[in-house]
Amino acid sequence: MLANLDYSRITLAVLAGGEGRRMGLPKANLQIAGKPILEYLLDHFSWPGQTLLITAPGLEHPPGWKRFDHEATDPVANDGPLRGVLTALQNAATPLIVIATLDMPCVGLDHLQGSLSQLAARPDCLGLMFRRPIAGYDQIEPFPFACRVDAARIVAEHLAAGGRAPRGLLDQPGFISELPPDHWPTSVWTNLNRPEELQKFIESIG
Repeated sequence: MLANLDYSRITLAVLAGGEGRRMGLPKANLQIAGKPILEYLLDHFSWPGQTLLITAPGLEHPPGWKRFDHEATDPVANDGPLRGVLTALQNAATPLIVIATLDMPCVGLDHLQGSLSQLAARPDCLGLMFRRPIAGYDQIEPFPFACRVDAARIVAEHLAAGGRAPRGLLDQPGFISELPPDHWPTSVWTNLNRPEELQKFIESIG
């Protein structure tokens, strides 16, 4: 399935509009391995198709932004990650999109591909995210999020109704969650929210 992905029809969008209050600075200003975090991610992804950076008002043009094919900025600030998802859908020039966040540095090309492949296997599906069993319940992992741009209308309606978290889309028709492949390590879901988490990740990659 992975070999059949047509990257000319897929945009990789990276959400980079978070203020990083727990981190102490906007996350787009972080550095990993001596590089702006956005440059580190693009090198790590090695994405062969179009790239789209999603920023927030007042946080435009973060370090590394020129490496992206396009940048789009949310029309309003502090409207939650679902606003970033909608901005990505509204600005993608391809029928498919896979959305990642800049604070999940263990997501790689194989995980983006895996998300897209599961979406491609479900032509009835508008958007697909993952879930993983933890202590007897399913933890929803919204990103990476593979989506058809046709989902923009439903996402816009959900946002207008007060929805802010992407996982809330699972209550809407056409959005599903799937189990990740068994070989994916739990480290895929690493999320950098605090300085100590950033330092731990930097130490883990040497």
